[in-house]
Amino acid sequence: MIDGFTITDALKRCGITHVVWIPDTELGTWDAALSADNALSLIRVCREGEAFALAGGLWLGGKKPIVVMQCTGLFEAGDALRNVLFDMKLPLFMVIGVRSYYAHQQGTTADTCPVFAEPIMRAWQVPYVVLDHRSTADDLANAYLQAQAEKRAGAVLIAE
Repeated sequence: MIDGFTITDALKRCGITHVVWIPDTELGTWDAALSADNALSLIRVCREGEAFALAGGLWLGGKKPIVVMQCTGLFEAGDALRNVLFDMKLPLFMVIGVRSYYAHQQGTTADTCPVFAEPIMRAWQVPYVVLDHRSTADDLANAYLQAQAEKRAGAVLIAE
């Protein structure tokens, strides 16, 4: 797992201004580093759909936000995602924690989150990269920068 201080440095190098999130157990380990960094604004929301609306407003206001949430939250936020990415055509970037990813690969969980995470991204036509335990914060930054260069939405799915 990428640590919070490494991810914070990568986000700042990308020019990201705001992290809009509802963290899960794994991504929540980044909280201390994100909270301590004055160059990034950490915005905690109550519902995942709210995260997309807020990030969309920030983007329209000239900021560079990312949305961070767990895969189940992504499933819940589908209509907000559709509005922001497709109706408004905003190139938002997402970091999605895929809980039970490794347990699912080993056949040791009944959790369906990893079963649906990638098909949902394909259904929404959002280009994505899966980051696993070998990945670095630079891999996340590169995926973000590629999406921004292509003026499109994008995501990384963090295997948990």
